[in-house]
Amino acid sequence: MASSACQIRTPMQVKKAEFVISNTDIKKCPAPAMPEYAFIGRSNVGKSSLINMLTNRKSLAKTSGKPGKTQLINHFLINDSWFLVDLPGYGYASVSKGQRLEFAKFIKKYLENRENLMCLFVLLDSRLKPQKIDMEFMQWLGEKGIPFVMCFTKQDKLSKSAAAKNLANYKKEMKQIWEEIPPIFLTSSIDKKGQDEVLRFVEKTNKLF
Repeated sequence: MASSACQIRTPMQVKKAEFVISNTDIKKCPAPAMPEYAFIGRSNVGKSSLINMLTNRKSLAKTSGKPGKTQLINHFLINDSWFLVDLPGYGYASVSKGQRLEFAKFIKKYLENRENLMCLFVLLDSRLKPQKIDMEFMQWLGEKGIPFVMCFTKQDKLSKSAAAKNLANYKKEMKQIWEEIPPIFLTSSIDKKGQDEVLRFVEKTNKLF
């Protein structure tokens, strides 16, 4: 995560955020001329709400009470200097098996081939114990050498002690597979917890592009 020196500085301010394109074909994605950060997670993890919170926009990403709303690769240009990508999730119960397989196909192609992808934010529900589908997905990312961070959502939905307990369970589970646990962010779209930390991370990582 961001160093202590970075934490002292005022985080990046999102002054401009605009939709660019939606598609299922990596060839139609914007030219890879800027750093890019993608967000993905299971059904109902709060992805759209988190994206809106990070960008200080109420409806940049479409939120819905119905899981599976995002079915395309959605590119947003932030501050005219980096891309934020809203990816279809995984584990949707409300879509057919054929649709899930189709989603998986173009998501994996994007993740494996998008050369300017600096980091993938894997969203995890703070209220839940480690889920098999999340663990398997992160293991796949590790096998493919795709850089990612663990981003725990809905921190406002449980007490500090419960959140700490669940986080400890995740770390314990991860250590059974990983020599080093990826960076972790704790977030809430309600009280904007984690906004500064995530934006500092992006600002710092942009310099590596």
